Amino acid sequence: MKAGWRTCGLGNLSEVITKGTTPTSVGYEFAEAGINFIKVESVTSDNRLNPARFAKIDSDCHGALRRSQIRENDILFSIAGALGRCAIAAKEVLPANTNQALAIIRLANLNESMPEYVLYAMQSAVVVDQIERDRAGSAQQNLSLKQVSDFQIPLPPLDEQRRIVAVLDEAFAGIATATANAQKNLTNARALFESYVEAIFAGREEGWTEYSFDQICSISSKLVDPRLPAYLDLPHIGAGNMASRTGGIVDVLTAREEGLKSGKFLLDASMVLYSKIRPYLMKACRPEFLGLCSADVYPLVPKAGLLDRDMLFHILMSDEFTAYAEAGSARAGMPKVNREHLFKYSVWLPDVATQRIICRKLDDLSSKCQDLANVAQSKLAALAELKQSLLQKAFAGELT
Repeated sequence: MKAGWRTCGLGNLSEVITKGTTPTSVGYEFAEAGINFIKVESVTSDNRLNPARFAKIDSDCHGALRRSQIRENDILFSIAGALGRCAIAAKEVLPANTNQALAIIRLANLNESMPEYVLYAMQSAVVVDQIERDRAGSAQQNLSLKQVSDFQIPLPPLDEQRRIVAVLDEAFAGIATATANAQKNLTNARALFESYVEAIFAGREEGWTEYSFDQICSISSKLVDPRLPAYLDLPHIGAGNMASRTGGIVDVLTAREEGLKSGKFLLDASMVLYSKIRPYLMKACRPEFLGLCSADVYPLVPKAGLLDRDMLFHILMSDEFTAYAEAGSARAGMPKVNREHLFKYSVWLPDVATQRIICRKLDDLSSKCQDLANVAQSKLAALAELKQSLLQKAFAGELT
């Protein structure tokens, strides 16, 4: 360790490490307005507080929840759910309370440790590795207050803490700007393609005809036993093998490799597969092989002379169809599109020859937009890696 630095347990730096309480524990309910109540979802993935996600309690509840009252410079640290999210409570959010999913870390001596420095330490591999160690093998994703107290962080002199915080603040501000730009480019790439698809299906030009899905496609495949020799070595596609939004197929195994036992649909290259689970994920694909698919996937066959297979795929992947599927999939448990609702969907279509021309344009534009999205995703990944690299250097005493 660098000269002048020491390793210190978080509990030794803190006046208190406690957690909050819910209003119902003392006979209160949440309010429409009033005092801020901060939950895990109020803490963003980049470790800031989002006031738009605060709940509210009244002043009586705030007084009753004395243990969970937050003070300025308290570090809020998620110990349940999205483990490790953290943020500093600024004066502007007070008065405020929190619940038992957030630990309140109140530093004992601000002349010994800076909240901003400790916050950066909590985001670094120094603490992240300890979180992974402590939750390993646990069925529930949570941490105890003792585990948080036992976190070890490197602690340099206060002047060095200030220098590290200043360097990281400046670097992370630049990373945040670059990340926002990359995210905007990713969003724009998707929006470009989606707007083109929307324009096509809103066209309804002369000669186009309106059809319901039951007129232009069907499910003709029957369930088969994947344990039979004829099917045992066929590739199997489930919803988990279908990439969201892209039409990609990933990590496919055979029925034998997966040890399948329940009935599966037989599929071939004439079909478009559509995942009926969580339609907002927009999962559809065009397999080019003989195989099997899960009973949670619809193997749709377009009707010859009326609907082109590629056109069916693009309809299923459109925002308009997704909104329709979501509207009909409300369930107490898992959102799911039933057959009756699926086949009631209506769409305007040109003749098949025109559909094929349109689909060639859609596939070409989709490929170009995906290339743009891939570049944006790569930039986002590189920026996230740069952030962790800077944190690693900072807490190894190597930040210049």
